[in-house]
Amino acid sequence: MTQLHDLTALEQAAAVRAGEASPTELVQHSLARIDALDPGLGAFITVTPERALAAASRAEALVRAGGELPPLLGVPTAIKDLNNTAGVRTTFGSRVMAEFVPDTDDAVVTKLAAAGTISLGKTNTPEFGFPCYTDNDLVGPARCPWDRSRHAGGSSGGAAGAVAAGMVPFAQGSDGGGSIRIPAGINGIFGIKPSRGRISSAPFGGDVTGLGTNGPLARTVRDAAAMLDAMAGPVLGDHAWAPPLPPGESFLGSTGRTPGRLRIGRWQQSPMPDVELEPDVVAAFEDASTLLAGLGHDVEDVPPGLLGPDVLASFEQVWALSGATLPVPASRVGELRPLTREMRARALAMPAQAAMESMLALRLFTRRFLQATAAYDVLLAPVCTMTPRPLGWFDADGDGAADFARQVRYAAFPALYNVTGQPAVSLPLYWTDRGLPIGSMLVGRPADDAALLALSAQVEAARPWAQRHPASWVQPG
Repeated sequence: MTQLHDLTALEQAAAVRAGEASPTELVQHSLARIDALDPGLGAFITVTPERALAAASRAEALVRAGGELPPLLGVPTAIKDLNNTAGVRTTFGSRVMAEFVPDTDDAVVTKLAAAGTISLGKTNTPEFGFPCYTDNDLVGPARCPWDRSRHAGGSSGGAAGAVAAGMVPFAQGSDGGGSIRIPAGINGIFGIKPSRGRISSAPFGGDVTGLGTNGPLARTVRDAAAMLDAMAGPVLGDHAWAPPLPPGESFLGSTGRTPGRLRIGRWQQSPMPDVELEPDVVAAFEDASTLLAGLGHDVEDVPPGLLGPDVLASFEQVWALSGATLPVPASRVGELRPLTREMRARALAMPAQAAMESMLALRLFTRRFLQATAAYDVLLAPVCTMTPRPLGWFDADGDGAADFARQVRYAAFPALYNVTGQPAVSLPLYWTDRGLPIGSMLVGRPADDAALLALSAQVEAARPWAQRHPASWVQPG
């Protein structure tokens, strides 16, 4: 028997329009699943049932009034706890910010609400979003629904876990070095890091480094595309913005378009020297390559040597820079987790000249890399170098520097495309013999999110994954 959580986000929106399900029914069903499942998964930091039910009542009033309705009216979702939500505490995954309640929504929160979605709360995230795994001193780790002894990834681990477990059909995440694609791959769902400037970071995001962006996590490509339509667009004052789609076109519409025959470059070179892929990761990469070739695309190896030795060092310095502006009083620095203290210390100790030289090095690298790979329509790469890691694997010794070094080796691939600003997705195409998902990354041309979504939809049609669920899926809720 089909349950409400079996429906995709677009199916839920259609059910609301047809009168087959009410926004209140959808919200109540999702809240019941959060109550039943979240204690064992740690997907949420804060749940807001009263606000969600009030929003559902307002959505039902719109349905009764008739007329044109928002495209995603009544569909439950959740907001990552790195994003400001007016009237709802926003902790940034830190006990230092545990009581902070902003009075302003981030632009992406406003846009998702305008599209009709209903947030059920704030998803789990690591302290200030630094790690590629999700754990903090507020609610503990976000666990992978496929194996609860393993991390759900980060920093959008709570969002990905909530989607994979069927608590919500899609969720908002953000990605500054792989933080959408890593948890999407670990949790067996689809995630897209949009092009730089596709989604505004207003009003507070300064985009100083240009690495981070908001983006969708969903079970299907079409749901992610619909969510991207809702989130996309600049806000006056943004320092960068991706060109809009032509009039009358949408990202959802692009998923119904045939991508044509593409030239796809297999890319396995990482900025991390001497990195080795686990056999299961190699198997996943080769499996994706074979699938793409079977769909009629020209798949070939990208020549090596495009990455200079300075790329990793420059990225590490630029990544640490955000630690210089953490809203943490000096008297409370000792309350930060070891990794956060390490990043903050690196940032505050960095001379201005070194910071500027690192940012310049990444900008120059971007130009060289994009020109060197311009002949390819899409790049294929691994997401992570290893299978999902056990809890405690990154930080059990309490050494922030060692923690960061493990992350760099584990997540050696995705940050490259935060540097270049290209759109990139994680596709859940492969599961190990132990039942662990491994994502495969596709990277599009700059600002060509639509073509990347068209290819992703073609791959999904050839090998559907939306009906593949962890065991917790069938639990009552």
